[in-house]
Amino acid sequence: MALKPKRSGLSLDKGTSRASKPRKSATKSKSPPKAGAKAKPGAEAKRATGKAASRLIDERIRSLGGWRAETLAEVRRIIHEADPDIMEEWKWMGTPVWSHAGNVCTGEAYKQVVKLTFARGASLEDPRGLFNSSLEGNTRRAIDIREGEMLDPEAFKALIRAAVAENLRSSAPKSQGRGRT
Repeated sequence: MALKPKRSGLSLDKGTSRASKPRKSATKSKSPPKAGAKAKPGAEAKRATGKAASRLIDERIRSLGGWRAETLAEVRRIIHEADPDIMEEWKWMGTPVWSHAGNVCTGEAYKQVVKLTFARGASLEDPRGLFNSSLEGNTRRAIDIREGEMLDPEAFKALIRAAVAENLRSSAPKSQGRGRT
């Protein structure tokens, strides 16, 4: 069974058009945050690398709590075991990114899943079938981990190493052959 894309929350009554619906003011500001509300990590930093990124990822994991925090922390540990030279980054207004010669994968936490998106996942061998999301694209592939699910650490390490190898292969300088003479 194929998944159908979600439709927008906009519903129109028969016989009306969007143009006849009242518009919300574009200048109306959001209400201030509730007292004691915590800002999401990354609200203050759009992009960070190295130790700064690692601190932001630590903070993100702490702010999640529960199974999502445990899952993201375990994934992070396995990534570093697979490639000790991997670099942590904080991009796109609060997304943990692991990179080595290019983006390897991102780690995002949603209500129902922790999503690991591999930048070049479509070009990677996945003999253990870890990829279970974003399978229709030509570039990315993702792994959705739900509460109670476990990731096969050895298969995941192999996927991380393959992603790094793909990044190194594609970033290698091309030969400057002269061609035919």
